[in-house]
Amino acid sequence: MLSLIPLACVATAIGALAPTAASASHSQAMFFEAPRDLVEVTPSARAQALAQLQSLGVKALRVELDWANVAPGAHSTKKPNFEATNPAGYSWGDYDVLLFEARRLKWPVLLTVTSPVPEWATAGHDDKSGVTRPDDQDFKEFMTAVGKHYAGFVSLYAIWNEPNHPAFLQPQFNSKGMPESPRIYRGLFQAGYEGLRSAGISKPKVLMGETAPVGYDNVTRSEIRREGAKALLHDVAPLAFLRETLCLNSKYHKASTCGMLPAYGYAHHAYTTGAGPSYKPAGADNVMIGVLSRLTSALTKAEAAHAIPAHLPIYLTEFGIQSYPNRELGVSLAKQAEYDAIAEKIAWENPRVAAFSQYLLRDDPLGGKAGSSVHGGYVGFQTGLETVNGTRKPLYFGFPVPLVVSKLGHGFSLWGFIRPTTGATTLKVLVEPKGSKSYKTLKVVHTSSSGYWSFSSSVQGSHWRVSWRSPAGVAYNGPPIGAS
Repeated sequence: MLSLIPLACVATAIGALAPTAASASHSQAMFFEAPRDLVEVTPSARAQALAQLQSLGVKALRVELDWANVAPGAHSTKKPNFEATNPAGYSWGDYDVLLFEARRLKWPVLLTVTSPVPEWATAGHDDKSGVTRPDDQDFKEFMTAVGKHYAGFVSLYAIWNEPNHPAFLQPQFNSKGMPESPRIYRGLFQAGYEGLRSAGISKPKVLMGETAPVGYDNVTRSEIRREGAKALLHDVAPLAFLRETLCLNSKYHKASTCGMLPAYGYAHHAYTTGAGPSYKPAGADNVMIGVLSRLTSALTKAEAAHAIPAHLPIYLTEFGIQSYPNRELGVSLAKQAEYDAIAEKIAWENPRVAAFSQYLLRDDPLGGKAGSSVHGGYVGFQTGLETVNGTRKPLYFGFPVPLVVSKLGHGFSLWGFIRPTTGATTLKVLVEPKGSKSYKTLKVVHTSSSGYWSFSSSVQGSHWRVSWRSPAGVAYNGPPIGAS
């Protein structure tokens, strides 16, 4: 087991990730997740990726801990004879290395503990996919071991990745077409929370949700007749999932038999489509970044029903804009940089949002169409700052200095952020006037102590850019950004 970080440092890190509702619109943590570049890689590759992230201004990580990856006898139908609450019974491997490095860098870590689970911990003890009805007691014991092992290394925990998606939890719907996964998830959350308490953490900071953005409220009989068992593998819509998890009916009235879930925050993956961050999906229970207010409203109603603690913050813990060559959801490389900044600004403007995120440093290889993972295919994400072969996209240069230019009357409103800064700083905003092929300085801007800035301009331009030099002399030049 790794040595412990001083508790005072942990408290400071946690505080930095949890702004109050009143201040969240002017500051939000940024989690970065890059599993292929940070887990199960060579030490030199990991060191290179961490150095890249540090130069980009990353200061916090999200790490998904797959139960089956560390558990003994993961592919056995019989539970091994071991002390399941003792961290010594598990093989933590590269997770230890990464979390040790995060501690060295003083980066807070959000640890999402999720499936696949050992076969012996599934219903029937024989589910090779490791997602069918994980056993609550086994999960509680595992979370006790997790809490003991990573005490002082983890600032926030989250329980399950996208539990409303069949690739991570099954069944999603029962034979009558009604959501089944929310009640399974409720049991897992309660068990996991109690497991952390058993590890000696008196008030665990645990996020609930980690929900995928879209799905179904229910599955109709005609869909079941037409699709058969596959109809029960549709995602559950995130707000329907939230209500069912919290024992709320469609009007957000809570069943008297259910108590409040002790969540520290609600985590959500507010991905959008190629239509951009402003896209509004059909279905009132679906939540993409363009309709984030739906989640805010739902949480307010859940609070009023005493199903969750008051003023629960939103953590957008997985996000990215898909770029070409993604065939279904991708946009041009230039648009990816623009849309990503717009999405971050939408989150920043919502006073309830405590954290935003970026999923992937480097693109996945191209996979199948959306949803194919449910039926055995592979889905690749092209949300990275680099292509699959490591070529840097415009987003790589835009990520540390995001810029949004919005049309405002006959002029423009500009907003941005200097991510690598550790305090107030000065930058240049450049404009390419219409009809010109060169840039000129539009304004020298002073940021807030958090690195944010904004102003309005009447200068007509085709594109805008940000130029900033760090105190160490490193030059950051953002990509050309058009007005939205």
